[in-house]
Amino acid sequence: MPIYEYEPDSGACAQCTGRFEVLRSLSAPELLACPDCGQPCHRVISAAAVVAGDAHRLSEKHAGKHGFTQYRKVGKGKYEKAFGKGPGTIER
Repeated sequence: MPIYEYEPDSGACAQCTGRFEVLRSLSAPELLACPDCGQPCHRVISAAAVVAGDAHRLSEKHAGKHGFTQYRKVGKGKYEKAFGKGPGTIER
């Protein structure tokens, strides 16, 4: 089960400390209120944790195999494809 991070809409109160984490199943509905103080809250996008041994999933080969494309900056407004599908260069 993933750990979701939530934040009260109007900031912290005397009962809660602002952001809080909740362990919930993927099928559970999103929380709409803080479990401590009851004020409205929203889920916050946060960085994913990478478990030791999963580093191979961050490799270029693995990412490209799953449809991701990465570009590297080679000049002002010019990017070259490092891996994946898509055009060889992009100019902005």
